[in-house]
Amino acid sequence: MFLIEMIKSIVFGIIEGITEWLPISSTGHLILVQEFIHYQKPNDAFMEMFNVVIQLGAILAVVVLYFDKLNPFKPGKTPRQIQKTWQLWAKVVIASLPAVVIGVPLDNWFEAHFHNFVSVAVMLIIYGVVFILLERRNQGVKPVVTDLEKLPYKTALYIGFFQVLSLFPGTSRSGATIVGGLLNGTSRSVVTEFTFYLGIPVMFGASALKIFKFVKAGQLLSFGQFFLLLVAMGVAFAVSMVAIRFLTSYVKKHDFTLFGKYRIVLGSVLLLYSFVRLFV
Repeated sequence: MFLIEMIKSIVFGIIEGITEWLPISSTGHLILVQEFIHYQKPNDAFMEMFNVVIQLGAILAVVVLYFDKLNPFKPGKTPRQIQKTWQLWAKVVIASLPAVVIGVPLDNWFEAHFHNFVSVAVMLIIYGVVFILLERRNQGVKPVVTDLEKLPYKTALYIGFFQVLSLFPGTSRSGATIVGGLLNGTSRSVVTEFTFYLGIPVMFGASALKIFKFVKAGQLLSFGQFFLLLVAMGVAFAVSMVAIRFLTSYVKKHDFTLFGKYRIVLGSVLLLYSFVRLFV
């Protein structure tokens, strides 16, 4: 029986690892999958912890893949390279401010009121349409920012405000930031890479806050639950490594139209399923 629970964790980890970085909404996919795959006798505390902490595996993949670029203390870096690294972190911090000021206070409220099939489906479809329209608008238009080192601080903050839109479940954090970058003349490659980095403080912060509240409330996980969480995190980490490399390579030759179409299809399926549930 525990083997089946492990397989469920592996499935959740695969889904998280893929959908956290592709602009197709990890929340939307997890909501859909969790409708059909359930842990045996899960409690609300475990699932609440699970849905947030599983992201740690995904974000650790970014840290590992880009550790040298993100580490200002790496031996052998020239003073200029160190300066560029600190400038990158400064842009990440600036872009994270809207999430701290606006996102943190409103996160629980949005989750309580919009964490449902219909809301997620609508946001999937809306941003799917936005991706398609944006790519049509940008055809033949050269991006203004084609080098991450030349990304203006103002643009980083602008992208950060778009990240706040991911408070709506189904939006996709990466999808919101990518839309913000494309609207502001940033190339697909630059905004995609910046989205990876921007996830580090946001996702680590969200996980740390959730763990703190969990511990403060005196809640504890059983050994089995803790092990299942570790399995899901480990799988999410491994799959994220592949997903990040795939998306980085994909956007060099393709646009986001395919993801837009996928979002519209998935959102339509969710709407249809929510409609069917009313009569079953």
